[in-house]
Amino acid sequence: MLFRVDPASSVPLGDQIAACVRGALADGTAAPGERLPPARELAESLGVNVHTVLRGYQRLREEGLIELRRGRGAVIVPGAQAPDRAQLVERLHALVAEARRLGLTDEEFLDLARAGLG
Repeated sequence: MLFRVDPASSVPLGDQIAACVRGALADGTAAPGERLPPARELAESLGVNVHTVLRGYQRLREEGLIELRRGRGAVIVPGAQAPDRAQLVERLHALVAEARRLGLTDEEFLDLARAGLG
């Protein structure tokens, strides 16, 4: 699995790391049961702080895509229905980044999203 981050992007680095995993699940280059690189190793290879990687991993855990276990590391959840969900979450993060770039507040963005649901 290839991890890339763009420090100049308005998207937080942890979110970019999570997006790499979502993208790999969506395109089939990562599969359930696969281990992610240890946070320390990935941080070193990307030139970021280990806590940045852990934030990305935590986001994936909250989305139900990976499990984190002490001593075992981060593993993609077996049976995860990630491709569709991963693509949706990826698009959502892109929309949030675009809204922030345009200067919308979180509440303005949520109002737009609610209007779109109606």
